[in-house]
Amino acid sequence: MKRSARSLPQRAPVRITKAGRGDARALLGLINALADYEKLKPPTRAARARLLRDGLGSKRRFDAYLAFAGDAPIGYAIVFETYSSFLALPTLYLEDLFVLPEFRKQKVGLALFQTCVREARRRGCGRMEWVVLDWNAIAIRFYEKLGARYLKEWHTYRLDRTQLKRLSSR
Repeated sequence: MKRSARSLPQRAPVRITKAGRGDARALLGLINALADYEKLKPPTRAARARLLRDGLGSKRRFDAYLAFAGDAPIGYAIVFETYSSFLALPTLYLEDLFVLPEFRKQKVGLALFQTCVREARRRGCGRMEWVVLDWNAIAIRFYEKLGARYLKEWHTYRLDRTQLKRLSSR
């Protein structure tokens, strides 16, 4: 997604759609833009293939929503369900919410977020959760302005594939 801001139709009406098979290029381009923003390596060729299979294939593991200004993809959100044993209800987990920097402050992020909130309600979820990088002050302000609260009592832990392999072979 290496287009200049001038080539994108800023201030065009924003349209949010659930990603379908024909949206592969748009989704991958926006994921690459997020990687650039977070100073991460973009997904490898194999990872891109898995993203398309798992997000746009016949047995989806996640849903993606795309924001368009005219025909230009300008943002996306990825969600999937987890489950709360105490609520006995699903939780909609927001994995990514990203808007190209030149389209921020135009309520695109809000439109994507509200789409996810409506999806959580449609699915009968008891809550919606996500994580935010501690350095991402823009995102933190955005979510706090919406009334989201920081759960300081919860710490996120992670095992990567190498650690999963090592632990499973014990």
